[in-house]
Amino acid sequence: MVKISNLMLWLWVTATMTVQCSKAAVAPRQVAALFVFGDSLVDVGNNNFLSSLAKANYYPYGIDFTAGPSGRFTNGETFVDMLGRMLGIPYLPAFADPTTVGTRVLNGVNYASAAAGILDETGRHYGQRYSLSQQVENFQFITLNQLRTIMNGANLSQYLAKSIAILVFGSNDYLNNYLLPSLYSSSYIYSPPDYANLLLNRYTRQILALYSMGLRKFLITGVGPLGCIPYERASGQAQPGRCVDYVNQILGTFNEGLRSLVTQLNTNHPDAKFLYGNTYAAFGDIINSPATYGK
Repeated sequence: MVKISNLMLWLWVTATMTVQCSKAAVAPRQVAALFVFGDSLVDVGNNNFLSSLAKANYYPYGIDFTAGPSGRFTNGETFVDMLGRMLGIPYLPAFADPTTVGTRVLNGVNYASAAAGILDETGRHYGQRYSLSQQVENFQFITLNQLRTIMNGANLSQYLAKSIAILVFGSNDYLNNYLLPSLYSSSYIYSPPDYANLLLNRYTRQILALYSMGLRKFLITGVGPLGCIPYERASGQAQPGRCVDYVNQILGTFNEGLRSLVTQLNTNHPDAKFLYGNTYAAFGDIINSPATYGK
């Protein structure tokens, strides 16, 4: 999702951390690595290396980040940065950075790309971006091949099984596809439930592909209340100070379907662990009770 705010997606992980914890020390190591797939909510600079209008390598992005503007679509850290530190993982390198090679990939890699979606066509009006399928291919054909030169098959299998894959997708498939009928035909072809099912089917295919490559721990986040972001609230579709209810309502099928998918994946693959992140509820709480979060 290409917006000025990261929307503090990490709050569903912990409601006690603040931007200031970007100065905190990395905790003792608890996992082998993190592999992050997603959009601008977790992009750490991949789009800096792409021909894209969706970039965040300038102020005010990064105004509270120790390294300044880095390509993160937020004032400070992303929730993955914070989660990584809690798990003993330092900041992950962006896949597209030419220096992300060799032993630098051992802590994991961030493949996320602003404007990316589950569907390959999502966000095309921004220019180049790594869609979900391309991010999975980048992991499969580039990163895994590099890891095979560092460790043998048995060690690689153990390493992948002890790593965590984080997937943050869906926002752009609505904001920069379904809700842009002037540029995309999806809303003419699919009803909201049918579109959600299309997204879930494509998403499932890529999640299972990552599982087949050896990953066994997955964090899969839902979509937040997009009707409440400034872009939608300024569209004139809602009364001043109110969210766009229609936008929030059409997300229900996708989020509930994703939650059900996670349950099904856990049932069908007992050797793996799939966790659903309820982003919608987390942000709903922030919107309804801002004082709880210091605002």
